[in-house]
Amino acid sequence: MKKHTTYSRSSRRRLQKGMTLIEVIVVITIIAILTALVAVAVIPQLEDSKREAAKIEISSIMNALKIYYAKKGNYPDTAAGLQALVAARALEKIPMDPWNNPYVYINEGGNPVIISYGKDGAPGGQGDNADISSKELK
Repeated sequence: MKKHTTYSRSSRRRLQKGMTLIEVIVVITIIAILTALVAVAVIPQLEDSKREAAKIEISSIMNALKIYYAKKGNYPDTAAGLQALVAARALEKIPMDPWNNPYVYINEGGNPVIISYGKDGAPGGQGDNADISSKELK
């Protein structure tokens, strides 16, 4: 014969599987703290890598300018800009800097200069907003 057992309401709750609201809040809080710690460590590295990528692209553009010079005997003037490199097939297309801003080209008396204005896209600035120039790469 089967024995019929009755459970009280609190006993039934203990037997149910799952997490309480407080347990869910604790888990979410722990995940948020871990995410914040990782973000603090990773975000500065991301900006540093963007600055390094800009330096590499500027060097690549400078190499394209050397190819242009070898073909034409001079560098494009400031008005023609980097578009002259595409027309001369020294570059396939004009790249954007890592912050999705255009590189600036200036012909300073026969000396080409390529500039990325950094994260803020404006001349000057410090830290992540500092300009990156082909002059400083030499």
